[in-house]
Amino acid sequence: MDRDNDCGFGYDAFRRTCPSHAVLEMLASKWVYLVVCALRRGRLRNGELARKLEGITPKMLTQTLRILERDGLVRREIFPVIPPRVEYELTELGQNLAELLTQIRSWSEEHVPDIKEARARAAANQEAELQPQA
Repeated sequence: MDRDNDCGFGYDAFRRTCPSHAVLEMLASKWVYLVVCALRRGRLRNGELARKLEGITPKMLTQTLRILERDGLVRREIFPVIPPRVEYELTELGQNLAELLTQIRSWSEEHVPDIKEARARAAANQEAELQPQA
């Protein structure tokens, strides 16, 4: 049995102390999600990632890439040129994750109209509930 696994005989993400809970927490970051999806098609430099990911700050991009590298999802390669060139690519583990995340992305893009409609209905219902009864 894994000594770091205090979840019993298997991992259980519903348990706060389980290592898989921490993995899910990392994956829940929108920037982790978007960086992995952006790297799915191949290597990118930091600037290319920054341009692709509208709204990400340089600090958040750096933090996200470090987390992904630490967790074995992204590989960083530094080229010994001036100025230094750094490229990022997904590892095999990262590619495996990217396949799953791409399915979620496709689902979300396909169902935007459904979600927007549900939100409009919920807003209308909330507005109706706030109206005084005659």
